[in-house]
Amino acid sequence: MLHCCQKEVLPLKARRKLYAVLLPIGIVIAALFIFRSYFYFPSTVYGESMAPTLEDQNKIIISRIGEINRFDEVVFQAPDQDASYVKRVIGVPGDKIEYKDDVLYVNGKKFSEPYLKDMKESMQGNMLFTNNFKLRDVIGEDTIPEGNLFVMGDNRRNSKDSRMFGLIPQSSVIGEVKFRYYPLPDIGLTK
Repeated sequence: MLHCCQKEVLPLKARRKLYAVLLPIGIVIAALFIFRSYFYFPSTVYGESMAPTLEDQNKIIISRIGEINRFDEVVFQAPDQDASYVKRVIGVPGDKIEYKDDVLYVNGKKFSEPYLKDMKESMQGNMLFTNNFKLRDVIGEDTIPEGNLFVMGDNRRNSKDSRMFGLIPQSSVIGEVKFRYYPLPDIGLTK
């Protein structure tokens, strides 16, 4: 029963219907926010430093969960500007890195890099795709210290990476690239 000066804003049935609609929407928005903040989120690749593995304008999904290992593709806060970079982890704490005659050596063991095959084959004559260096030449130390990573772009001739800016702190890693969803012909898991 309403008094002469009071009016009901929304009848009880209408409020219940409104809550029934808004509550699931609110739950979905909160779940998406949590999912994006703590697990997976989309991003776009800018530049050619990871070509041909990841090309400019590729759309990717980044995972914030899991351990980062050698050869993972990671997104991290750039040490030299207010941006994010995507590169491949070449060395983890305790590793000794050396490139000699276009071959990667980690702790004295030779590693193949199949993701570089096409780019290396396109090199003319006896040009090196990855110039020779030892970790000491780059960071002044023989091994990668705890809490740091050595990263490089797959497009070694056109990549600003640990060879220029040094090691990156593991704490600067935003996540690992797990999936490419654009362009459609290249859709799938990355590696």
